[in-house]
Amino acid sequence: MSRKDQDLINRIAEGARKGRISRRDFMNYSAAAGLATAGATSLWTKSAAAAPQRGGTFRWGIHDGNTGDTHDPGTYVTRTMIFLGHTHRSYMTMINGDGSLGPDLADAWEANETASEWTFTLNPNASFHSGRPVTANDVVASFNHHRGDDTTSAAKALLADVEDIVADGEHTVTFKLTGGNADLPWLMTDYHFAICPANDDGTIDWRSGDGSGPYKIDSGEFGVQFSLTRHDGWHGEGAWFDNVDIIVLNDPNARQTALVTGDVDAVSQVDVKTMALLERDPNIQVFNVPSAGAITMPMFCDTAPFDNVDVRNAMKLAINRDEIIEKILFGAGTKGNDFHHSPAQPYWPDDIPQREYDPDQARALIKKAGAEGITVNLSTADSVSAGAVDMAVLYSEHAKAAGINVNVVREPNDGYYSDVWLKKPFTLVSWGARPTPDVMYTLAYKEGAAWNESRWVNDRFNELLLQAKAELDDSLRAEMYREMALLARNDGGTIIPFFNNFVYGARGNVGTPDELAASWESDGGRAASRWWFTG
Repeated sequence: MSRKDQDLINRIAEGARKGRISRRDFMNYSAAAGLATAGATSLWTKSAAAAPQRGGTFRWGIHDGNTGDTHDPGTYVTRTMIFLGHTHRSYMTMINGDGSLGPDLADAWEANETASEWTFTLNPNASFHSGRPVTANDVVASFNHHRGDDTTSAAKALLADVEDIVADGEHTVTFKLTGGNADLPWLMTDYHFAICPANDDGTIDWRSGDGSGPYKIDSGEFGVQFSLTRHDGWHGEGAWFDNVDIIVLNDPNARQTALVTGDVDAVSQVDVKTMALLERDPNIQVFNVPSAGAITMPMFCDTAPFDNVDVRNAMKLAINRDEIIEKILFGAGTKGNDFHHSPAQPYWPDDIPQREYDPDQARALIKKAGAEGITVNLSTADSVSAGAVDMAVLYSEHAKAAGINVNVVREPNDGYYSDVWLKKPFTLVSWGARPTPDVMYTLAYKEGAAWNESRWVNDRFNELLLQAKAELDDSLRAEMYREMALLARNDGGTIIPFFNNFVYGARGNVGTPDELAASWESDGGRAASRWWFTG
């Protein structure tokens, strides 16, 4: 059999596994590819057995939710709202399981020669749960919600170079930029950019929770639970479950117990300390997915003692990343290097020397800064990530060797991202993956960005950020991102101990695709629409 025929058979089998092809068509296509009837029958049996099945209520325990959450997509920050957003609302594009960019509401997109103008064509079959069709006006209003002087959206910085958004008929939208942006279709996957129904005045109706995603909200309480049912007008693939219950389980012990006892069908985070024990349970599946997510430890660069770059670099040198990955993550992570640009993203500068634990050099920098005997508070909470509090305590022990006293402050889980992050000068934070360095740097490092968590300002960095997104020459763009990484590493206010694997779990009767997206936990936050029950 030729390689071409084998590739065709593999695609046919994949179609059967995903329920996209009937048995009759499967047999016909297999015969055309040169597969004998007996072989085709055997392959159909194996493929169809793994095909998604409709039905059931998927009970999904989420590790991060607050009573202060809202349906305003500009305020999304907790995992509950991010995952709920991907369940009941739609986006222009989405990240597929293999990490590629795929369509959601937009069927197609193209740019002009300078990437300063992008045109998106919408799926004509998409509809909101209220019954209204999704139109270009809804897209324009949804993106304008994050633009302008009055917006409160955390994603405002991502659209700073968007000059105008124009609807051309019912299903075509054009984004006009002040300069080129080769990453715009990837930027559309940011979880803030959910498409909501437009009001007559050009604003959006976000309060009702209406969306055009695979499931519609029946009832819910922020920080507690949401119940949803399948949207029959869903324009995409999947949505195999009849119903979805999203349950907030901030406490790691309660979350793990719920999975073991079968009170939930899946959880978005497994405690890595008990990962090996869970893996021995025949009724549990544990997924350990390398990601571009990261744990960060931002220090306010405008607040003493972190307004001194020597203190900032001493704090970076005072952390033993290898020991943290070994003892806290049990190997489920990759060392960070104090610039938030993951090896899973393009343009990773792998020639930058790895920063290692060096308490002697850290002590020398503290002395140089005149900060001997320094004491700082580090805020964290259990809900930030598996082992977050233990990690902070271990870092405190590391820092003692450098003459730095780190006082670990255990904050409440509820309200951590509204009351602690961006408000206290030294915190521990969990970031989900972003698809490109431009998106990450624009969100968290750009001057004036709402989520510039370290309040860092570097003129050269901001200049390069503007240039790099418009640069279409990959080699030149890579050079710019390398220089930006060095600036963040050596001058910035963020410690990045590691890029964490996403470790989550499901009951044995939950079916999943062969490839799980690495953009967020639970298959890119889309478990509700991508997974199914096997029996």
